Amino acid sequence: MELKSTSSQIYIQIVFAVKGRQSLILTKWEEDLYKYITGIVQNKDQKLLAINGMPDHIHILIGMKPSCTVSDLVREIKKSSNDFINDNGFCSRKFEWQEGYGAFSYSHSALDNIIGYINNQKEHHKVKSFKKEYHLILNKFEIEFDEKYLFEWIED
Repeated sequence: MELKSTSSQIYIQIVFAVKGRQSLILTKWEEDLYKYITGIVQNKDQKLLAINGMPDHIHILIGMKPSCTVSDLVREIKKSSNDFINDNGFCSRKFEWQEGYGAFSYSHSALDNIIGYINNQKEHHKVKSFKKEYHLILNKFEIEFDEKYLFEWIED
């Protein structure tokens, strides 16, 4: 139980991809998916600030309370949204998210920029691939990585 005297300001961008980086998230139902994920986040008593993506991956910005862990929240988002997509027959084949995710923290002063970045995903990816974008984020946050443990990439 969270104490009333607890104060926090935690902003996390979460990024994850469709298994095999298949372009399965279609425009005709992506808004339903985003609303569903928003509901999951709100039901976990967290605040969704932005959500958007491409047919093969999504970005979510969440204002998190310390009562919830990122790993538990992502596990619930991926499991429940995976079931939602399959139960509604949105894909002609079985839909699955890839293993793993990226989680990156931001300061309050960076919120406008990161929200704009997430909201502009479609325009952003006209000039920059997901692989290039993800590598830039990892480098910006000075996160060491081994390419073999990152998402499955579709070569550009």
